[in-house]
Amino acid sequence: MENKHHYTTNLNWTGNSDSGTSSYKSYERNYEIKINDKPILEGSSDPAFRGDASKYNPEELFLASISSCHMLWYLHLCSVNKVVVLEYEDEAKGEMIESKSGKGRFKKVTLYPKVVVESNSMIEKAKLLHQQANQMCFIANSCNFKIGHVAEVEAKN
Repeated sequence: MENKHHYTTNLNWTGNSDSGTSSYKSYERNYEIKINDKPILEGSSDPAFRGDASKYNPEELFLASISSCHMLWYLHLCSVNKVVVLEYEDEAKGEMIESKSGKGRFKKVTLYPKVVVESNSMIEKAKLLHQQANQMCFIANSCNFKIGHVAEVEAKN
């Protein structure tokens, strides 16, 4: 039996500069994302597509979703496998390709997690659990491209 989970977000375009989309250059790409009572995320398109660089763009949020989902699964797997993680950070990198028609897609994503565990005896298991986290991640399982990881793990002591 499958468990179903439902999610709802609200998006509001805030980029109307009084003439709407009367031309390609007549409007801003800005928007707000509201999710329940959480802080509002201000977004725009990537600056390459006339967006505001000071706001989050969909591609960055997509990459952050992959990275954070991986981390959450990884921490869960470490906890049930007696690997004590003390620090975790990740620099995710994605490559998107755009065709001449303007259609684009992500070709690949690579995660670069840096993990600090409690002791040297946990390092090997900590490295192996990244592959399992990748297999379990809901976001990764929803993608049609490879998501790799290059993990660094060290012990605190």
